[in-house]
Amino acid sequence: MPPVLPTALPGPLPPLASEAQLRALEADLLAAGLAPLRQPQDLARGSSVAFVYSPVLTPLLTGCVAQMLVRVQSVDEVVKVAAACSREGVSLTLRGAATGNYGQCVPLAGGLVLDLTGLNRLRGLDAETGVVTAEAGILLEDLDQQLHAQGRALRLVPSTTRTATLGGFIAGGSGGIGSLRWGFLRDPGHLLGLELVTLEPQPRLLQLDSAAARGINHAYGCNGIITALSLATTEAVDWRQLVIGFSTWDGALEAAQLLPASALLLNGLCLLEAPVAAQLPWPSGCPAAQGQEHRLLLLAAPGAVAPIAAWLKELGGELLWQAPQGASRGVPLRELSWNHTTLHLRARDPGWTYLQLLLPQPEAPCLETLKATWGDALLWHLEAVRSGGSQRLVALPLVHWQGAGALERLIDQCRQLGAVLFSPHAITVEEGGLGGVDAEQVAAKAAYDPAGLLNPGKLRGWLERQTGAAIPGPP
Repeated sequence: MPPVLPTALPGPLPPLASEAQLRALEADLLAAGLAPLRQPQDLARGSSVAFVYSPVLTPLLTGCVAQMLVRVQSVDEVVKVAAACSREGVSLTLRGAATGNYGQCVPLAGGLVLDLTGLNRLRGLDAETGVVTAEAGILLEDLDQQLHAQGRALRLVPSTTRTATLGGFIAGGSGGIGSLRWGFLRDPGHLLGLELVTLEPQPRLLQLDSAAARGINHAYGCNGIITALSLATTEAVDWRQLVIGFSTWDGALEAAQLLPASALLLNGLCLLEAPVAAQLPWPSGCPAAQGQEHRLLLLAAPGAVAPIAAWLKELGGELLWQAPQGASRGVPLRELSWNHTTLHLRARDPGWTYLQLLLPQPEAPCLETLKATWGDALLWHLEAVRSGGSQRLVALPLVHWQGAGALERLIDQCRQLGAVLFSPHAITVEEGGLGGVDAEQVAAKAAYDPAGLLNPGKLRGWLERQTGAAIPGPP
């Protein structure tokens, strides 16, 4: 049985660019009016992401550094960079705000890193359909604020919405706040089209519809340079932040199971086991978690607050704190959910890492069995999502690092119990969540990056195409 966790960089990888290639590339970029950077400190900053969350990825990705960095401000400049890299045969890795945790934009084969954060304009909002078109480098919070001014909002945002870019979220993310209502980014109806620059000696600027965009969605920037995207939006709601305490885990879990199936309008539901809640920085005015108090975090419509408080009291819950989203001081509630939870615990003890699991239903037997096996080395953090049209719970458990062997055993046990793994300890797109090779992604790479220069090593299906043989993935 092949290993679940990577032990080496995927390959074959192209060689680092030679000094002659780099000099030629630099000359091309300077002639185009761009300012390539080659200072070590610039390259180190421009090559890093938060892969330190994974003690599996850290030794593999540390030292993977670009040989050149370029920042662009327009689509025309993107075209010039693509043409120069293609002519000189230099690998190109795309970068947004680099808030990902899997090494999505770490250059495995050196080459040039292209920073797209200068592409940050809202191009338009269709007042009738609510479809928004914006450039790839726009910050999600900036985009959402501009949408709110017109009564609209993004359907899905990560907990890193204050720092993440739109293009990076589509290319390297999967869901987050809003997934309780709207599912995941790859679900039909979210990404409605995109603008793409191909990596060829004479790059093409293409406008892809929703069907053609499927092969680009969640592909780590391996098969085209996204410069703008069109997405569906939803009505803006002034969400209320709620923190509810429970003295028993069973009561808290029951509430987490019942609330998403109710008629109450919710945008987020996060359940934290007491030892996790006790270590988090709560918003100003919210009491710190004490003892064995498990906590349920909700984003609810204003009209849902009173019914929720009354209903959860019957289940043993107590409303501890509430405030309008955006009006509270200190850390906002959404930055205690999703992978921000892991961030906060690692700030106290970097020995914590995590997993991502779609739990089997009913959830309790799986949770109880794993807890009985791993004890306090496994702490529960659950999020409510919509998956395949059904309300489900996903787990982002905190796992205390005890070595790769122990993590392999935990993953194997999770799978035996019926949980589906979306590994945060994987390098390729497929192992990070798709579960298998996506033929549309491979076809898109062949069409838009025929020399295979974009983010090499991250698309297993392309590696298999190069070698002519299947590359082992997780069981």
